Amino acid sequence: MGATREKRWTSLIEARLAALDEEDRLGRDGQSVVALDQQSVGRLSRMDALQSQAMAKATQGRRDRMRRALQLALGRIAEGEFGYCEECGDEIAVARLELDPTARRCVDCAG
Repeated sequence: MGATREKRWTSLIEARLAALDEEDRLGRDGQSVVALDQQSVGRLSRMDALQSQAMAKATQGRRDRMRRALQLALGRIAEGEFGYCEECGDEIAVARLELDPTARRCVDCAG
């Protein structure tokens, strides 16, 4: 892979990492501890708040997994292995990588 393509993929991945950081910042409030004060929050409202908190934590977990996958993709760029299928060694289609730069297998091997 040429230096221009490496720079392009690195920029794309870094932009996605920055977007995840912004989502983290916005999602912190949803993960905060739910108050136990039954006088200020009704039982159903508390259940809704607990459900929202659980959803926020699950979303954070998804972002953490995606961040790790993107960091691994940056590592593959540095090692010269990015864009090649880890199963068969063929190039992964550019359209597939643009959609998901964390892809490690070509369409044939992923299926």
